[in-house]
Amino acid sequence: MSENTNKERTSAGSSPVAEGNVWTPKIVAFCCNWCSYAGADLAGNNRLEYPSNVKIIRIPCSCRLNPMFILRAFQRGADGVILCGCHPGDCHYSTGNYFARRRMTLLFSMLDYLGIEKKRTRVEWCSAAEGVRFAGIMNDFVAQIKALGENKRLEDLRCKTN
Repeated sequence: MSENTNKERTSAGSSPVAEGNVWTPKIVAFCCNWCSYAGADLAGNNRLEYPSNVKIIRIPCSCRLNPMFILRAFQRGADGVILCGCHPGDCHYSTGNYFARRRMTLLFSMLDYLGIEKKRTRVEWCSAAEGVRFAGIMNDFVAQIKALGENKRLEDLRCKTN
């Protein structure tokens, strides 16, 4: 990034993390144990590149993700949260991803109410054999969050480092 862009970012309120460093978004990815987490593992085994600032949390099934976990991630400083699960109809637990899809639709409307941009969250379906797709999804999501800038809406001041 050029110096002018860095200065513009600083003057616009999106300051870099430390002096001389460029801001990188904090991304939390909740991945289904049976498909998406295995897809992330395949992406790693094939040495496919996606940003290292994506922190993957393995969950048993996409339906087991409590929406409060997403709100807590935003509160703790996440700039974007993504849920990755099995393709509809391919869930290891039969209907788990259908429940997750309904629950996330309700969460999206709640995020609008809280004033958080809907584009900061995403739901994607990715199977264990789609390592290339997983890396592409993560690269695309990180680029989308970089375009939105830092998330300051639910920031907990106790979690902030000075």
